Amino acid sequence: MNKTNNELLAALSILEKEKDINKEVIFEAIENSLIQAYKNNYGKADNVVAKVDRETGEFKIIAQKEVVESKEAIEDQATQIALEDAKAINPDVIVGETVSVNVDSKKFGRIATQNAKGVIVQKIREEERKVVYNQYHAKENDIVTGVVQRIGDKNISINLGKADAVLPKNEQVKSEVFMPTERIKLYVTKVEDVNKGPNIVVSRVRPEFVKRLFEAEVTEIRDGIVEIVSIAREAGVRSKIAVKSNSENVDPLGACVGVNGARVNAIVNELKGEKIDIVPYNENAAIFVENALSPAKVVSILADDEERKAEVVVPDYQLSLAIGKEGLNAKLAAKLTGFRIDIKSESQMRELEENDGEFDDEYDENSYDDSEQTSDEEFDFDDEENIDE
Repeated sequence: MNKTNNELLAALSILEKEKDINKEVIFEAIENSLIQAYKNNYGKADNVVAKVDRETGEFKIIAQKEVVESKEAIEDQATQIALEDAKAINPDVIVGETVSVNVDSKKFGRIATQNAKGVIVQKIREEERKVVYNQYHAKENDIVTGVVQRIGDKNISINLGKADAVLPKNEQVKSEVFMPTERIKLYVTKVEDVNKGPNIVVSRVRPEFVKRLFEAEVTEIRDGIVEIVSIAREAGVRSKIAVKSNSENVDPLGACVGVNGARVNAIVNELKGEKIDIVPYNENAAIFVENALSPAKVVSILADDEERKAEVVVPDYQLSLAIGKEGLNAKLAAKLTGFRIDIKSESQMRELEENDGEFDDEYDENSYDDSEQTSDEEFDFDDEENIDE
């Protein structure tokens, strides 16, 4: 094995180790480049095969040539060989048969050699791009950690290590401010394979981002002991998450909160202070809606499973808490449960009863349903993660 071949094998080993490019792919690229170089030199390569020894790195170019009577009878140097030369390869060969001829690649010339190198380099780039694409495509709908690079008027460029990602304006939380070199976590929404490398789009606003953060932080969720049933989110302000336990011995709320709030606080810190309400899921719709309106206290509730409607009565002093600022608490509860929620205070309910179901003009009915989006983005979980409707 000569020095050049040693260097080739060493280089391929480095490519395989550092860039995760299979050596076999490069060997095949080298063989194809040799055939292309032959074609560039002789104009055709239909009768040629190239082989690289995987152990030694030595390569051969073999052309199948038809035997003709003499050099004067040769019409095509690429596909024919004189009987005199053919017998030096196979003494028993006769005119009309074919022989395998080793081709001296040095005869290809400098341009052909450069073209061959170009084929190999291009193949390496393609494989590098493919490896990076596959790596990040596998992380689609999952969380990655990146470093903030450039902050533009709309998009933020994030370095993920082997590739860059784009955090578009509509996937940014309005209240969040980042600095260059800051490390942040992101939810991968889309990975596309393009010529310049993978096009990776990430988000900080999706409800799924919160879901993945809990999965990463809470062992019981990763193990399937505690299950996230649904999430409703107003990015940067508040999230509600409904959880249930698949084990009688595990409290789903305690598991998500952690000792002294360590687990949920870690997630709140990652979300830059966004408030998180963790509520227990219940198959009884009335109880679930009541839980979803937390921290407000409920006096009574009537839930209609078929109509997906719930009428809720709260103490007068709890009405503003149940509704929340700009109706946010009630809207998130409706989104979390999938129910239209009508909220009334005890005073409003008494008046309604006294007036045979009609309010005075001074009162407005507080009604919220799950169709009211609390962010610009649509979001869905897998069917098994949704509340049965």
